[in-house]
Amino acid sequence: MGRSATREFVVSGDDTAEAVGSGSLPVLGTPVLLAWCEAATCAALDLPDGSTSVGTRVSLEHLAASPVGATVTVSATVTYADPSAGSGRRARLLRFTVEARMGEVLVGSGEITRVVVDAERFLSRL
Repeated sequence: MGRSATREFVVSGDDTAEAVGSGSLPVLGTPVLLAWCEAATCAALDLPDGSTSVGTRVSLEHLAASPVGATVTVSATVTYADPSAGSGRRARLLRFTVEARMGEVLVGSGEITRVVVDAERFLSRL
């Protein structure tokens, strides 16, 4: 637990609420903020070959607007790992806290839950 990752993004015109259809303003769209937060959670994982993770639950507050050109730093930290994995086994369910900042301004914060799966097995069930 406690594993973390930080990623930095610059808001572009393609990232705006106007561009992604989540509003009419030229500021960072909430769906993009969520995608950036999920990217940070994925970066915090150290998965064996053939494994991937899927998002299963999201709680995100978008607290401040970020204009085009702004740099947004997103961090994700594991706060919970399923203890039923047992000794020597990797946790399948992981919960992360996420935070996005534009300098000192808190842009967003929340929690994302991911489940580690075997990619091939997962896709074969579709």
